[in-house]
Amino acid sequence: MLWVKAFHIVFVASWFAGLFYLPRIFVNLAMVPVESAAERERLLLMARKLMRFMTLLMWPALVLGLTLWLGYGIGGMPPVNWMSLKLLAVVLAIGYHHLCARHLRYFESGEASHSHIWYRWFNEAPVLLLVAAVVLVVVKPF
Repeated sequence: MLWVKAFHIVFVASWFAGLFYLPRIFVNLAMVPVESAAERERLLLMARKLMRFMTLLMWPALVLGLTLWLGYGIGGMPPVNWMSLKLLAVVLAIGYHHLCARHLRYFESGEASHSHIWYRWFNEAPVLLLVAAVVLVVVKPF
C-alpha cells in the first residue's frame, strides 16, 4: 500500500501543479490586447496542452486515492469526519478542474468576459483545496 500511497501523492501533486498554473495562463489571456492574435494563440495552445496533461494526471490520482480508500477498509460513506471533508475537497477539486475546462472553452470561442483580476482570485481556489485536504489527512482534526 505504500507504493500506492507514494504514487497517489505524486499524481495529486502533479495534477494540482496544473490546477495552479492553468488559471495563471487565463490571467495572461485576459490581459492580451485584441490586436495580439499571435500571443493569444500561443497562450491558448499552452492552455490546451496543459488541460490535456492535467486531465491525464487527474485520473491516476483519483484511481489511486480510491484504491487507498478501499484498501484501508474505509469503503462506504464515512460519518462526518476528516475523511468525509477530504472527499468533499476532492469533489470540489474535480469541479474546479471542469470549471477550468469551461473557461478554456470561453477563451477559445472569444466569449471570456472576466478580467485578469477575477482570474487572479479564481487561481486561489486550488491552493485552499490542497491545504484543506493535506491538513485533513495529516492532522485528522476530528
